[in-house]
Amino acid sequence: MSGEPVILRENRGPVRLLTLNRPQVRNALSMPLMHDLLAALDEARLDSAVRAVVLTGAGSAFCAGLDMDELRGMSERTSEQHRADSEVFRSLLEALYLFPKPLVAAVQGHAVAGGAGLAAVCDLTVMADSAKMGFTEARIGFVAALVTVFIVRLVGEKHARDLLLSARLLSADEARQMGLVNEVAPAADVLERALTRAQEMTRSAPGSVAMTKGMIAAAPGMGLGEGLRYAADLNALARSGAELREGVAAFLEKRDPAWMVALEESS
Repeated sequence: MSGEPVILRENRGPVRLLTLNRPQVRNALSMPLMHDLLAALDEARLDSAVRAVVLTGAGSAFCAGLDMDELRGMSERTSEQHRADSEVFRSLLEALYLFPKPLVAAVQGHAVAGGAGLAAVCDLTVMADSAKMGFTEARIGFVAALVTVFIVRLVGEKHARDLLLSARLLSADEARQMGLVNEVAPAADVLERALTRAQEMTRSAPGSVAMTKGMIAAAPGMGLGEGLRYAADLNALARSGAELREGVAAFLEKRDPAWMVALEESS
């Protein structure tokens, strides 16, 4: 197993499937895995043939959080090393959250601590009805600091306090009710449901998707006036774009839009 890649890459039509591949340790987050996942996301971002990404885990778990070897070695590391390690995880969460293409998590098994963070920050999350999700850092004296930034955005302050202070595990249904998960399915169907959801989003204009995702990320930090001005700028930009021209033409001509041609025209 040691010679196998820690991130598996596979194309399913226009959807790139990325699989965390450390099943022997429940896909725990090691530094090599996080670096390779960052590289895989960058490859998918730059590949025009990739229109969406699905993230899943090999074996019975989605991701068990930080690797035990990393946890054991924390007391021996310098403050500079701790800062560097934190920056890697920060970069990973940010890359997932700001990824310009549709990104779907297929959570076929438990997602815990940092692993729950990976699942939560994706655009859509499909979770197995038998799986659990939880931000358990406080149980071992750790702080889910980076994940908290996103969890407050996703579920609101009251739910965030409940999740992070109790460090409890949620059922898939409760995670869906809180807004951490979009869909619950039998474990055997999770990957196919996630691929279907990703495939559905490839029908949308890629430039429009990227702009919309940027707006969603930026809006919570803006006041009303600032947010509306930013939205008006995006609205005006979209009105003059090649994608809108192609979308309207395709609608009137009753055909599928040629989004990639429109993107090439606008570049």
